[in-house]
Amino acid sequence: DAGKPEYEIMQTAWRERNPGARIKAAKEAITLNAECATAYILLAEEEALDIAEAETKFKEAYRIAETNYRRSQQLQHQNQLMESQHRRDTNVMIYIRRRLAMCARKLGRLKEAVKMFKDLAKEVPPIMNVLNIHENLLECLLEMSNYADVQAVLAKYDDISLPKSAAICYTAALLKARSVADKFSADVAGKRGLTVSEMAAVEAIHRAVEFNPHVPKYLLEMKPLILPPEHILKRGDSEAISYAFYHLTHWKRVDGALNLLHCTWEGTFRLLPYPLEKGHLFYPYPSCTECADRELLPAFHEVSVYPKKELPFFILFTAGLCSFTALLALLTHQYPDSMGVIARTMLNWVAAPLHFILEKADSVLPTSLLHLLSKM
Repeated sequence: DAGKPEYEIMQTAWRERNPGARIKAAKEAITLNAECATAYILLAEEEALDIAEAETKFKEAYRIAETNYRRSQQLQHQNQLMESQHRRDTNVMIYIRRRLAMCARKLGRLKEAVKMFKDLAKEVPPIMNVLNIHENLLECLLEMSNYADVQAVLAKYDDISLPKSAAICYTAALLKARSVADKFSADVAGKRGLTVSEMAAVEAIHRAVEFNPHVPKYLLEMKPLILPPEHILKRGDSEAISYAFYHLTHWKRVDGALNLLHCTWEGTFRLLPYPLEKGHLFYPYPSCTECADRELLPAFHEVSVYPKKELPFFILFTAGLCSFTALLALLTHQYPDSMGVIARTMLNWVAAPLHFILEKADSVLPTSLLHLLSKM
């Protein structure tokens, strides 16, 4: 896009922090080229006052993007520049289609949104999985309570070779919990043990908590929920907020699911005694997430950190006492004369108050009473 003023303006506009400046730049780009699809995308996201208006602008952007895509498709094999331009037009069109599907979801047209997301999931190349279209599809299907299709999507994307997310792991746990949660009782399970189905649900919850340990506190409303940030970090507090914000209603809809989560989620940390050095089902929890989340989340929000395993006081006291005894033994062996002087000095310090108390007692109490006490 070098040498094309409208695209150069848009490249600057996307990096601009001031919303007013971004909108002004987009309108300037449209003035230079009425077929600048990325300018319409920015206006739909920044200038639209409601979802319906945003959808109208996205439809206009899609009309232009489709024309650009067909034009570049015919010329993509001419040279490398044309191939790059076609790849750009493809990505723009995919992005607009996803946003249109999200608009349909927000406007309540769930069946239409599901169809659009399914079509996108089939057509999008693997390199565009970063858009997480399957997660948008999962949310729509959960909103429709279409659990069979949710299971089908998970069967395709919850694979060991594919990237994971809180949406994938916790949705899988929700489906497992759905079959047993309504009849689950912690007291009864403690007496008779867990059934096969209950064990599968608990293991799914442990797996989800290991991936992102911050989600349960938001789902159980132990921490205040805020609006999700514009960007999220996988396995971080920002991802937990985003997931809970959009999926809390789905957990509440399944009777007993939150109770099962409440009874079992903390058991994950017993499986991971050293989570920052060694994981169980996933890589060790990254220690850098806290700093990144502080950049992504507002200053008033208390960023959730990985729960630290606290050692019992008795273990700490015993370790300290053993270390102190070993140090004394070593010093006594190396410097016997000096340690003997120190020991006598400390004994004199300890004995001095006792001698003082005995002298005071001898002067105050009658001699006969002291005589009787000495005989006892």
